[in-house]
Amino acid sequence: MKALIYDRYTATDDFSTILKIKDIPLPEPKPHEVVFKVKAAALNYDDIWGMRGKPLAIPLPHISGTDAAGEVTAIGSDVKNIKIGDRVVSHGNMSCRVCKACTGGREYDCRKRAIWGFETGPLWGGYCEFTHLPEVNVVKIPEEVSYDQAAAASMTLLTSWHMLVGRAKIQPGQLVLIMGGSSGVGNYGIQIAKLFGCTVIATASPDKLDKLLDLGADYVVDHRKEDWHKEVRAIAKKIPKYGDVPGVDVIFEHIGGSHWNKELTLLNYGGTIVTTGATTGYDAKTDLRHIFFKGINILGSTQGTRAELEQGLYWMSQGRIRSIIDSVYPLERAAEAHTKMLKGNGLFGKILMKP
Repeated sequence: MKALIYDRYTATDDFSTILKIKDIPLPEPKPHEVVFKVKAAALNYDDIWGMRGKPLAIPLPHISGTDAAGEVTAIGSDVKNIKIGDRVVSHGNMSCRVCKACTGGREYDCRKRAIWGFETGPLWGGYCEFTHLPEVNVVKIPEEVSYDQAAAASMTLLTSWHMLVGRAKIQPGQLVLIMGGSSGVGNYGIQIAKLFGCTVIATASPDKLDKLLDLGADYVVDHRKEDWHKEVRAIAKKIPKYGDVPGVDVIFEHIGGSHWNKELTLLNYGGTIVTTGATTGYDAKTDLRHIFFKGINILGSTQGTRAELEQGLYWMSQGRIRSIIDSVYPLERAAEAHTKMLKGNGLFGKILMKP
C-alpha cells in the first residue's frame, strides 16, 4: 500500500527533502485491532514537531497522522463492537486503560499515554492507504457526518470539548472569550460555547473576523492590536450580567506569550482560564495579584476522553457543530500542505490529506 514516510528529521522545515511516498505491506490486525481504509486524514502541528525531531525524537521511519477516518476492512478475533464496513474515526489518545487515571475516566492523564501518529511507530500513523488501531481507539462516525468532517474533528473537536465542557464546565449565560478563534480548536470553541447558550467574544487577525461571526461569535476583536484587551473589556461592560461585576467568565486559551497577563485582567471574580497550548511562546510571566485577588481558576487541558469525542460527533450529526475545512491535498503534495499549516497565511480551519 501507499504511505507517506520520512526516515530522518529536518532542521530547516524543508519538508520536501524528507517526505517520500513509499510502498509498504498492508497491515494485519492483531486480535484487539481493526484495519480501515483511510478516506481522509487531518494535519496537526505535532506533524511538524515530528519532522523536526523536537521536542521528542519520534520513532523512525515514521508515518504521521493522528486524525484519520475511513471504512473498516478487517477486524481481529477479539473485536466485539466494530464490524467490517463500519465508518470510523481515530481517537488518537492511546492509554493503558487499566491505571488509576484511566479507570477514573482520565485517560488523558495516563502516564503511559502516547499520541497515535506522533509518538507511535515505526510506520504507524494515518497518512497511508490503510491503517490499524485498537478497537478502543476508534469511534463510529454517525451517518450524517462525512469522512472529511470526522477526520477534521478527531483531535481538534475533542480538545475543544474537553477544554470547555470537561474542564471549564461552561454554563448557559456565561461570557466566554475564545482566543485565536480562526484556528482549528478556536472554530470548535466558538460553536461549543454557543451550543451551551453562552455569549461569545472571539479574537483573530482582522481578515478573519467576519468568518468568526459566521460561525456564531457574538463579538469579534483583532488580537493583533496592542490594546485588544481594552476592547474586550469595553464589550463586557455592555453585556448585562444580572448584577455581577462586568467581566469574562471563561477564557479559552492556546496562544500564551504576551497575551497571558492581559487575559488575566479580563476575568471576572471566580473566573476560569483554560489553556491547552502556547503558540506565541510558553514562557509567560504572571502577575499573581490577578489570580489571588479575584479567585481565578487556571486549568490545564490536553486532548480528552473517547466518550467526549462521541459527544462532539453526536452534536455534529445534529447539525449544531461543523468542521471548517480550509483545503484538501493528496499525499503527494504533503510538503506543500505542511508548509501552509506552518506559515498560516490565510489559513482558516483544518487541512486534510487523502491517499
